[in-house]
Amino acid sequence: MFKSSLTLLLPLALAACTMGAPPPANEPAPRPPQVGQDDAGHQGGGEDACGAERVQSRLGQAYGEALHQELATTSGARQVRVMRPGQAYTLEYLHDRLNIRLDEGERITDLFCG
Repeated sequence: MFKSSLTLLLPLALAACTMGAPPPANEPAPRPPQVGQDDAGHQGGGEDACGAERVQSRLGQAYGEALHQELATTSGARQVRVMRPGQAYTLEYLHDRLNIRLDEGERITDLFCG
């Protein structure tokens, strides 16, 4: 009796082990935490230290090397970082770094300092 019960339960136990939660949706990573903001939401390095406001008109454009150079020059940012879906990156906040967030189609979805 014990052996037949075990024979019936073993496939169920194995099936339960292989079942898992579905993979998470491929959503963009949240913005890094904004440390040191004053009451107006400005960072310690000065308002818009990376020049993101100067390049907001490029949102929605297809990203490429030429546009990368234009964004770096026009913004005046000391550093530029490209953030693609699913890519790992540091959460350190650099007030003079321009972040370029792209979607799966390599289009610019966000331009922000950090």
